Amino acid sequence: MLSARYFDPSLRTTVTRSHLPHWEQTGGIYFITWRLADSLPPQIWSRWLEARSAWLADHGIDPKDPEWRARMQVRLLPEERREFTREFSRQLETQLDAGLGKCLLREADNAKIVVEALKHFDGSRYQLGDFVIMPNHVHLLVGGMPRDRMLRQVEGWKRWTARRLNERQGRSGRVWQAEDFDHLVRDAAAHRRFARYIQENPRKAGLRCDAVVGRGSLECPEA
Repeated sequence: MLSARYFDPSLRTTVTRSHLPHWEQTGGIYFITWRLADSLPPQIWSRWLEARSAWLADHGIDPKDPEWRARMQVRLLPEERREFTREFSRQLETQLDAGLGKCLLREADNAKIVVEALKHFDGSRYQLGDFVIMPNHVHLLVGGMPRDRMLRQVEGWKRWTARRLNERQGRSGRVWQAEDFDHLVRDAAAHRRFARYIQENPRKAGLRCDAVVGRGSLECPEA
């Protein structure tokens, strides 16, 4: 039986790099974002990476250290970690919401491909929560999977949807950006914040009908 739960500091937590999720805990709930490969021009992406590296260096963390995420948890105060997340998540979201790139997901049939992939194993392999398919990126809440299967599932979503989207467009090549972003949901209050962000993302980005918002079997807790 699936059992999605919030972060428990008494349980083992594993940190990984270059794959989703970066912070792993069996059965955890995650807020995950991935984006189309052309959603950010190279120069904007480079500036974002440079700013992130400068912030880390200013706080005594070597951005070239492959374990820098783990170092943050040891060396930084909780408020400093929150500042890092707010600062760089906000910058990235602002750029994504600008609707750069070809925005393949603006087409309803393309967005439907992603929705079908997310919902396909909802309730059997994982519990899908709130999600939004924006013109050039995707946000979702998902939980209830062991960490090794979570890694494979995210890559599976991207691989399957990339093939379908390429077939529909009559093209080939990369569809999704390799690097993705995630946050481990720590409690019910955080779950509500992420769910609210997902629901309000199209309106705050100035969209009217170019996004698909939905929810799977994972309910958002009431206040």
